[in-house]
Amino acid sequence: MKGLLAISRGIDGLNTRLGLAVGWLILITTLVSAYNAVVRKVFDTSSNGLLEIQWYLFGAVFLLGAAYTLQQNAHVRIDVLSNRFSESTRAWIDILGHVLFTLPLIGFVLVSGWDFAYESFRINEYSADPGGLIRWPAKALIVLGFGLLGLQVCSEIIKKIAVIKGHPTPCQ
Repeated sequence: MKGLLAISRGIDGLNTRLGLAVGWLILITTLVSAYNAVVRKVFDTSSNGLLEIQWYLFGAVFLLGAAYTLQQNAHVRIDVLSNRFSESTRAWIDILGHVLFTLPLIGFVLVSGWDFAYESFRINEYSADPGGLIRWPAKALIVLGFGLLGLQVCSEIIKKIAVIKGHPTPCQ
């Protein structure tokens, strides 16, 4: 169990560092959005590239921040019900939810997303809009984000098994 918990700590560390770094993308997205709005209103001009970079940055925040959100237990859950259960029962519920629902969804998105991103890369896909951006990096973020989420789900399963086995709850 110690080896698995060490792997879990490594995954947690990776997603913590990435999650905190992704927070800066929110600031960058806000600045790009503000700049784009000012230029559009003051100079009556706009850039499709700037609009698309806003979408890409927002997507990056969502996709790359999902694993960190799960790790920090900041995702949506029904605490009114789960708080009535013992820690061990909550751990079992989380394990079952991850194994039956979360991991299959992640697997589906990774398989589909890989083909989606690879095809975009292979044909060097660009936006159809004038001045638009290359598309494959945004599509590759789907694979990267769900890959990181899959790793974090595995980390959470390891920690829940540790709880069930009576090991001290790992620090985050």
